[in-house]
Amino acid sequence: MTQTTSTSAQASGHADPSWADTAEQRVLDEALRLAPRTGWNAGLVSRALAAAGLSDAEGQLLLPEGARDLAALLSRRHDAAAMGTLSTFDLATLKIRQRIREGVVARLDAAQQHADVMRPLAAFLAFPTNLPLASRLTWESADAIWRWAGDTATDENHYSKRAILSGILVSTLAVDLASGRASALTHLDARIDNVMAFEKWKAGLKPMDLAAGAVGALARMRYGKGA
Repeated sequence: MTQTTSTSAQASGHADPSWADTAEQRVLDEALRLAPRTGWNAGLVSRALAAAGLSDAEGQLLLPEGARDLAALLSRRHDAAAMGTLSTFDLATLKIRQRIREGVVARLDAAQQHADVMRPLAAFLAFPTNLPLASRLTWESADAIWRWAGDTATDENHYSKRAILSGILVSTLAVDLASGRASALTHLDARIDNVMAFEKWKAGLKPMDLAAGAVGALARMRYGKGA
């Protein structure tokens, strides 16, 4: 429980500090019921608060960022569900590519529970003002999967692994929603193959070679092929 949440609970007249957590989840449950009809927006927050029996003042304390806070709550609920599924696996029996595949599939399964909500939510997160939030939430999901998979990297690999997996998560979820699970798994396997090939190639390079290659690629993107 954060100090902010505890303070919010006290300010709203609720002495039990767990009230805020319980109330947030109750509002989220109502939002999930309403979103397929209302979309993911400020109006959804107001309706979900009313359905949960909470006032606008309580809603402002619980969800100061409104629909953005609801999106974060749902993403973290899905992360928790995926981690619950993954906790049943014996990591020692899985190679790293299998771990990542199972991690992504578990996250897809968690999101699929609310498939009718994911499309309006995706549209909401696609607004330019919401893209930083979308990136942060996807990074959190990728980080959770890598930690479950046993990753302990603290150098630049920590960030590159999460950045790459973030892209895989977003693209695979999009395929899953648009074309179904079979197509999503085909897409996922191809992306993992690409990552494994990249990691093998990168391992054969000296650090300075990799840095020089990255700088050259950025220069070509910035100034054109002749750079």
